[in-house]
Amino acid sequence: MTEETRDRSSRATMFGRIVLKNKLVDEAALKKVMAGLPAGGDLGEALVSEGLISAQHAAAIQKKIDERLGGATATQSASQTAAATPAGTGPTVADLQRMDFTEMSGQPIAEYLRKARELGCSDFHFQVDSAPLVRLHGQLIRLKHPTLSADDTEKAVRELLDDEQWHELEEHLDLDFCLETEDHGRYRANCFQQRKGKEAIFRLIPDTVPTLEDLNMPDVLKEFTQYNQGIVLVTGPSGCGKSATLAALIGMINQSRNDHIVTVEDPIEYIFDPAGSNINQRHVRRHTESFHSALRSAMRADPDVIMVGEMRDVETISMAITAAETGHLVLATLHTTNAVRSLDRLIDVFPPREQEQIRAMVSESMRGVISQQLLPRKDGTGVVPALEIMFATSAVGNLIRENKTFQLPSVLQTGRKQGMVTMDDSIRELLSKGVITPEVARYHAEDPSSMKG
Repeated sequence: MTEETRDRSSRATMFGRIVLKNKLVDEAALKKVMAGLPAGGDLGEALVSEGLISAQHAAAIQKKIDERLGGATATQSASQTAAATPAGTGPTVADLQRMDFTEMSGQPIAEYLRKARELGCSDFHFQVDSAPLVRLHGQLIRLKHPTLSADDTEKAVRELLDDEQWHELEEHLDLDFCLETEDHGRYRANCFQQRKGKEAIFRLIPDTVPTLEDLNMPDVLKEFTQYNQGIVLVTGPSGCGKSATLAALIGMINQSRNDHIVTVEDPIEYIFDPAGSNINQRHVRRHTESFHSALRSAMRADPDVIMVGEMRDVETISMAITAAETGHLVLATLHTTNAVRSLDRLIDVFPPREQEQIRAMVSESMRGVISQQLLPRKDGTGVVPALEIMFATSAVGNLIRENKTFQLPSVLQTGRKQGMVTMDDSIRELLSKGVITPEVARYHAEDPSSMKG
């Protein structure tokens, strides 16, 4: 592929993002046109010829792209290395470690984020006394780049924030928000003060709501979107893809049902365009005071489905259980590593005198638990999910009610026909297929001695 063809392909990708963001073309029509576009083809001309956008719109977008690319000065070494990577696979960790980003020094954070997205990274760190870092395929990598000073990071963060956000950061010493750029997507951002100065960390949010297929998730998870009431938990450690899985489930409900969906997040990550359902999205501390106050309000807003970005405290958990008990489908996340710990956490946050009642409520309202981890692939080209899946059968309900959740693994073992699986069985299957290494399997397994490759 020539340099000119690569440049045209990059422009086509950027053009597609802009027309989607401005809702000039729907996603299905855009994918159809791009599928028939030859390598290096002009997407603007193709959309105009199909009658999907006007020539004026195409010219305005091309001008915007020209202005943006005219000011970009991405490093030649990094560009050459990325270009040498096979199309569609993205760079490996080893590729990224060889790249030199020195020439990016002094650019706005937005340009670093653009480059991180192009390289397929999931997170970007901008911190004092260090070169910038990125997370690729689950591994944190320090870039070849000059060390940042406290003045470097404070100046870059100040340029990124408006006056209100800067005041909040100065007053509270940390700030969570969603950064939206015009041509390269959205980012979940956390800026904070530490002992050396101000820093910022960003999670890259994909442009579109993922499907279960996009995430390499099994079709059996679709069953969790069929319930009309109850609670479904998506659990796992930080950075394991809980938000993406939750978004995929909500996306399926949005497409297949005529419901009212309310999401409560901090901050809002994936943007849902209403399809069959009506959707309201609320950002905690921007549109509502807290998770539990938003849930209390949502209960009065005629919801069918409530998505809770994170259940952090007893008040939020109590409101979520109440919502599930009163005829709503609640999908929520917890930072726990398997079904047993998830259910125990749900109950143990309550005072001992209340736990028996809570166990009874959870045994009736629980619909299932999806626990997940992202494991690095053996070939170094990405990560693959390992899942523990529990459906709330009558046997599961009885164990919750009788405070015998420690017996749940045996229920998961015998429930394979219903789609249930333990985390270790999921990891063992990936190992047997050669997708992951024995070392990775043992590191992530509950019982490392059972992982023999």
